[in-house]
Amino acid sequence: MEQVFKFIKQTRQAFIQLLEGLTLEQLNEIPAGFNNNIIWNFGHIVVATQGLTYLRTGIRHDASFIKYAGTYTKGSKPTYFVTQEEVDDLKRLAVETIEQLEKDYAAGVFNKIAPFATDTYGETMATIEEVITLTSGHDNLHYGYAIAQRRIINNNK
Repeated sequence: MEQVFKFIKQTRQAFIQLLEGLTLEQLNEIPAGFNNNIIWNFGHIVVATQGLTYLRTGIRHDASFIKYAGTYTKGSKPTYFVTQEEVDDLKRLAVETIEQLEKDYAAGVFNKIAPFATDTYGETMATIEEVITLTSGHDNLHYGYAIAQRRIINNNK
């Protein structure tokens, strides 16, 4: 799992670098053909990972610990202009939440989880290793969306 955590951290650092190369206006722009924007995709990976690993597994039962849960959860869409303060907070959370997940994993917090089927694929996740591996792929999917959105935004200049 050490390698999987490494990949997640690398993707999140690359995503942070992508954010740092754009203006707030670009982060908030919803390109043609999309129903979300770059900052939504970034916020979504932060929120979704916590939801998948702690809530869906039954480790936690209340989403109140997930900052921005309602704003970036699956099925949500951007409803306001995200400020620099929120962007900075999401960047911090992207790193800190993965570090905490890795610590909790090492401490055995996830030794017994409730299996669940993913909404997107209907695949049953029976172990935390499966869930964390899924998270890595999910992060990369949304990073890819953000790269495509950046390309469209930059071509519209």
